[in-house]
Amino acid sequence: MNTLMPLTEVIRRDGFAFVTAAAMRAALEGIGGLADWPAFAASWDDLGQDTYMADGGRYRKRRHAVFHVGPSTGIARQPAQPHYQSRDYNTLNGGIERWFQPVLPAVGQSETLTTVLRFCQRLFDRLAGAQAWFVEVHQFRIEARSGEAGRPTPEGMHRDGVDYVLVLLIGRRNIASGVTSVHDLSGRMLGEFTLTEPFDAALVDDQRVMHGVTPVEPVEPAQPAHRDVLVVTFRRRGT
Repeated sequence: MNTLMPLTEVIRRDGFAFVTAAAMRAALEGIGGLADWPAFAASWDDLGQDTYMADGGRYRKRRHAVFHVGPSTGIARQPAQPHYQSRDYNTLNGGIERWFQPVLPAVGQSETLTTVLRFCQRLFDRLAGAQAWFVEVHQFRIEARSGEAGRPTPEGMHRDGVDYVLVLLIGRRNIASGVTSVHDLSGRMLGEFTLTEPFDAALVDDQRVMHGVTPVEPVEPAQPAHRDVLVVTFRRRGT
């Protein structure tokens, strides 16, 4: 697909890429289908509470799934397992196995998620060579209330401890801020942008850069407010 060539070049050069909604949707449609996107996006209304927040926050909901993706396996969902990050990568919530409610079967086998995973596989194979990948899928909802901001990255500027990361905006409701910034490993800012429209996306080479998102607040304090994203991480299997 032609879209992969410029994206590959940008990520190799900069360590990250911001992709606008129109470009990302076109890239995904060049790989597969998105006919069930409305139902896919609606599934964010059924996420479980993240009970592992060391800051005591109750602003994050999520579901989690693991896949093996590669030339021999294709896209194969794995049994539920914990999400683990060392404290080297997550100083707030790392160092323990965290079990989250699993991504629902209908979502895990949806046309949209399959398309997203296939897109990532083709792009990251271009960057690292075709191989077997350990893939984690996270559905995140960050809620904000009057007097209580939501923190998309409560651990601050960080790496995820993987090879590549996709952050795909599903939707925003009554939300202000949420600015994504990308820094090199010395802390120098490389760029910043805000995911505002469904399909806006960030792609990150996690070995080369750090990323973080500013807290979000409600525009209208009396109304529900949230920021929904899909995060997909690819890590070489065996590493």
